[in-house]
Amino acid sequence: MRAPNACKSLSALSILSLAALLAACAGVPQGSQPASPALPGSVVAPPPAAAMPQLTAYDWELVAMSDRHGRSDTRWRQASPRAPRLHFENGRVSLHNLCNVVSSSYQLRGSMLELTQGVSTRRACAEPALNELEQRMTAALSGAISYEVRNNAGGPPLLVLHFNDASRWELKGTPTPQTQYGGPGERVFLEVAPHRVACSQPLMRGAQCLRVREVRFGDNGVRQGTGEWYPLYTEIEGYQHEPGMRNVLRLNRFKRQQAPADASPWVYVLDMVVESERVR
Repeated sequence: MRAPNACKSLSALSILSLAALLAACAGVPQGSQPASPALPGSVVAPPPAAAMPQLTAYDWELVAMSDRHGRSDTRWRQASPRAPRLHFENGRVSLHNLCNVVSSSYQLRGSMLELTQGVSTRRACAEPALNELEQRMTAALSGAISYEVRNNAGGPPLLVLHFNDASRWELKGTPTPQTQYGGPGERVFLEVAPHRVACSQPLMRGAQCLRVREVRFGDNGVRQGTGEWYPLYTEIEGYQHEPGMRNVLRLNRFKRQQAPADASPWVYVLDMVVESERVR
């Protein structure tokens, strides 16, 4: 018997209409996986050649916050199991690793940064501290006034955001998958079954793989069909599977340039959890 979860979000997305959200549907990859029906894929656009391309070439993970007096604010470390992360692409910046995905449009004028009021998905948040952090960071986003990218002594670049109340965020850069894998990705939707299954891995005895199937949507956001279930012989970056949870995921899929012989040639990166349901 299935009990719908409060965070089921197909009907609640507010960043953009579901029809637009699902317009980039694509098929499940062939080759290293058991064959399943494939649809013509769409391509996720590579980072635009902007005035400051390093913003779009990296994902930015929060490492420090300070208030208007320069005092360290560490409440986010206790509230969030994963560090909040900013992603810049196609004139929008999105905030990840909270209850919801928060998105704003942005404009650059030299070192000046202008963001609109953030909008977000509407998944229920069961953790009060994380919900409070999300509300606080969402409200702060529209108050960003300037930024700087520091080389960080040869280490990962450091993005510093300054806000109109004199507070600031510091975020460490990690190359985006587009940067890391040297090209654009393909948008796919996969349904992940509630439980892993035994799978054959030459170098791993007793391996347990995610069990997945392709999900196909029409331009109007209505589910049109699904493929056959099969074990996924790799993990999904950014996704932590909870036993008993069925999820529909929007993913970006990348082809490795040089994949080890015992590894999948495909890399899957989580873009959004479209639907969740706890299955008993």
